[in-house]
Amino acid sequence: VQLQASGGGAAQAGDSLRLSCAASGRTFTNLYMGWFRQAPGKVREFVATINWSGASTSYEESVKGRFTISRDNAKSTVFLQMNNLKPEDSAVYYCAAKYYHGSYSIRTQSDYEYWGQGTLVTVSS
Repeated sequence: VQLQASGGGAAQAGDSLRLSCAASGRTFTNLYMGWFRQAPGKVREFVATINWSGASTSYEESVKGRFTISRDNAKSTVFLQMNNLKPEDSAVYYCAAKYYHGSYSIRTQSDYEYWGQGTLVTVSS
């Protein structure tokens, strides 16, 4: 599976950005998808997950109500809509995939089999 993340950039606090992650190489509906992020000097952390159908999602507490994960299975793409951005959201954002057809929330990085290259989000105050 190849994952290509895009959509990052510079934003002001309160702005919105939408990240995309296009997958190829495997049937997308067999993939459980997640977004993670890594700020400078910090460990990579979980942001959001979505199951194969899109019916089950989970979020890190600090992004609940501001970020929305979704997927378009016809386009083999997962999205992360980020609203009301804050400076502390600045990080490199990574999409990840795991071959899993269930709905259990998977938040541990080591459980994921495939990773994209990351896209940088910088939020200024």
